[in-house]
Amino acid sequence: MQLQVLNSPFNQEQAELLNRLLPTLTDSQKLWLSGYLAASQFTSVQGTPSTPTATVTKDVTILYGSQTGNSQGLAKKAAKTLEGNSFQVTLSSMSDFKPNNLKKVKNLLVIVSTHGEGDPPDNAISFNEFLFSKRAPKLNDLHFSVLALGDSSYEFFCQTGKNFDARLEELGGTRLYPRFDCDVDYEEPAGEWLEGVVSSLNESEGGSAAPASITAPQSAVETEYSRTNPFKAEVLENINLNGRGSNKETRHLELSLEGSGLSFAPGDSLGIYPENDPELVELLLADLKWSPEDSVTINKQGEVLSLREALTSYYEITVLTKPLLEKVSQLTNNAGLKDLLTPENAQQLKQYLSGRDLLDLVRDYGAWGESAQEFVSLLRKIPARLYSISNSLTANPEEVHLTIGAVRYEANGRQRKGVCSTLTAERLQLGDKVPVFVQHNENFKLPQNSDAPIIMVGAGTGVAPFRSFMQEREEAGADGKSWLFFGDQHFRTDFLYQIEWQKWLKNGVLTKMDVAFSRDTDEKVYVQHRMLEHSKELFQWLEEGAYVYICGDEKNMAHDVHQTLISIVEQEGNMTREQAETYIAELQQQKRYQRDVY
Repeated sequence: MQLQVLNSPFNQEQAELLNRLLPTLTDSQKLWLSGYLAASQFTSVQGTPSTPTATVTKDVTILYGSQTGNSQGLAKKAAKTLEGNSFQVTLSSMSDFKPNNLKKVKNLLVIVSTHGEGDPPDNAISFNEFLFSKRAPKLNDLHFSVLALGDSSYEFFCQTGKNFDARLEELGGTRLYPRFDCDVDYEEPAGEWLEGVVSSLNESEGGSAAPASITAPQSAVETEYSRTNPFKAEVLENINLNGRGSNKETRHLELSLEGSGLSFAPGDSLGIYPENDPELVELLLADLKWSPEDSVTINKQGEVLSLREALTSYYEITVLTKPLLEKVSQLTNNAGLKDLLTPENAQQLKQYLSGRDLLDLVRDYGAWGESAQEFVSLLRKIPARLYSISNSLTANPEEVHLTIGAVRYEANGRQRKGVCSTLTAERLQLGDKVPVFVQHNENFKLPQNSDAPIIMVGAGTGVAPFRSFMQEREEAGADGKSWLFFGDQHFRTDFLYQIEWQKWLKNGVLTKMDVAFSRDTDEKVYVQHRMLEHSKELFQWLEEGAYVYICGDEKNMAHDVHQTLISIVEQEGNMTREQAETYIAELQQQKRYQRDVY
């Protein structure tokens, strides 16, 4: 229904504005607006218009558990959307939420990622422990919904979200909307989940079940670059940090952010959308029965690419997942593939998925589908690769630096390459442009008090964020002590950023540095061994209020360092193992122990 100028008290401009606005409003927004207009007709005795108060339909608590910032970003977006639809929202990370308050919550939204092999992210550990303990209360009055984030290439896909969902129901809670499990390309399903949640909340109040829009209007003047609208950053520098003779290749990449409006803080990451290796694409095309120039539609927006372009720039072809194989088995009559997916062959399936890619699948079980379109319809989008930013924006305005180790290995009779790391090492030239976005990470940040001591532990490319820490503290003139533990294979070839560390040691920005080069001695020495050698002083730093940062491989390095920290506290603090574990857990709760692990 269009408002007409002739039968209304509005002029042409007002009528056009109202006709553009009204169709975009939800029922709850229209209700609020009508109340506002009604209230504005009345004035107080002094002639001052009374202040209208929006009717709050529901109180909603949003808890997020986030390792890299994705869940936190979605939680903030959900809060903004709910507030825009007249809900009163409490937003909190799980680590900041007092678990005993859970029994007071009536409407709960949980947004949580799964880390490692089915583990909760660091800032969800304490909440997870409470929820699954005997102290967890009955939640018969609770209405909840869970948004789970994960990666289907991992065995325990979205496991933390699944666990929370089941446990909340077990404690008596009622789902106000079904759980959504999101893969690495999570924007669309997360949006669908949020619309469903808002509709369910509205409906439970006896109002409209109309879904809410979660898309913020774009500025007509200035483009906002983000995960869904990446900035094309020009390559300014691309050099190998390793010396001649190293078995590693670590690229130092410098990109220009000029004109992007993007900003970041030490501890944040940069996402890159890479392209697949052209050689692998050609090998795959040679085994398919369709022309490389066949057109395929790649998304809901109807964008069309050739099969070659789609396999190069849009679809993931280097990782196999169980969900993919299950979908493929439904389109083929291959008995071998169906047998591989039976429960009794779970271990065999796990071994098959490790180190194999789409070319292996096609060669082993044949291409599926009657057309190129049907073939690609089962593939998922190439996920962005996140890298810890290795510079301070204050020290290097309009630039972002990355430290990327090239991944190359042999598996199942073929050479394999990391998608983004070898793009950087082999094909990215000065002047080229790559699509990037900034991933903010509030869970890995320098202390607000620059006088606080910091202890940094990193191996290989895990040293990247600590370079940004040092640059930032140098620019700020920070007075706090700093201590770096760095490890790699060889002193001569693998001492990343050696000259810079030595400069910071000399000028006092870096107080102490201990290094471990595992292949330079008969017995392998790692960063955790150096920590143990200095256990007394390290514990003293902790007692003085030091913040501890770990960056690196979670399965090995970060796990070993974590256990070493507990051992140091146990030994130097004259504690039991359980008391030492509690000490470290309290550091995490105080945000004095932070990890950027992968």
